Amino acid sequence: MATKPWDSRLANLLVRPLRHTRVHPNHLTTLGLLLGLTGAGLLASGHASAMHLGAFIFVLSAIVDHADGELARMTGKTSAFGHFYDRAADLVVKLATFIGLGFGVRARYGVLGPVMGLVAGSALVAIFTMRSRLAQRHGPSALEQPAAGGFEIEDILYAIAPVTWAGVAGPFVVAAAVGAPVFALWVARGFHADPTPLGARDTR
Repeated sequence: MATKPWDSRLANLLVRPLRHTRVHPNHLTTLGLLLGLTGAGLLASGHASAMHLGAFIFVLSAIVDHADGELARMTGKTSAFGHFYDRAADLVVKLATFIGLGFGVRARYGVLGPVMGLVAGSALVAIFTMRSRLAQRHGPSALEQPAAGGFEIEDILYAIAPVTWAGVAGPFVVAAAVGAPVFALWVARGFHADPTPLGARDTR
C-alpha cells in the first residue's frame, strides 16, 4: 500500500467493505463510466455552477476508475474482459471530459473551444492506447509512470477540478490542446521504435 499513488490507496480503502458482497468490479467500471459521462455533460453546459459540479463528479469517476481494479485484485476477479472494459470506459470518459470542457468554454473561444477539447481528448486516447499496447509487449511494468510523493504524472488530470472551480478552464483547455498532442508524438516515437512483438495481454 505504501508504494501506491494516493488515489489508488483511497480507492483500495473504499472498496474493502465490498470484498464479500455481490458487487463485481465490472459494476464499478459501469458506475465510473456513467459518472464520467455525467460530469462531461455538466462541463459542456458552460454554466459555472453546473461545470463546478461536473468537475467534482469527474474526480469521483476517476477514483471509481481505480476502485474497480483494486476490487478485482482484492477478490481475484481479474479477467481479460474486465481489463478491456476498464480501459475502454476510461478512454471514453477522458475523451468525453475534454470535449465537454471544450464546449464549456465556447462562450470565450467559440467553435475553437470544442475543437481544442477534441484535439486534447483524442491525443490522450492515443497516448493511453499506445501505452496499453506497450504493456502487452512488456507486461504491466510498462505502464509505470514517473511518480513522486504518491503522485503520478497522470494525476495532472485531477487539475480539471481546481482549474474549473477557479474559473480558468479555458487556458487549461488551450494548454491541453497544445501539450497533449506533443506528448502523444513523443510516446509514438518510442512506440514505433520498439521492435518487440506483442505478447500476452495483461489483466487489470
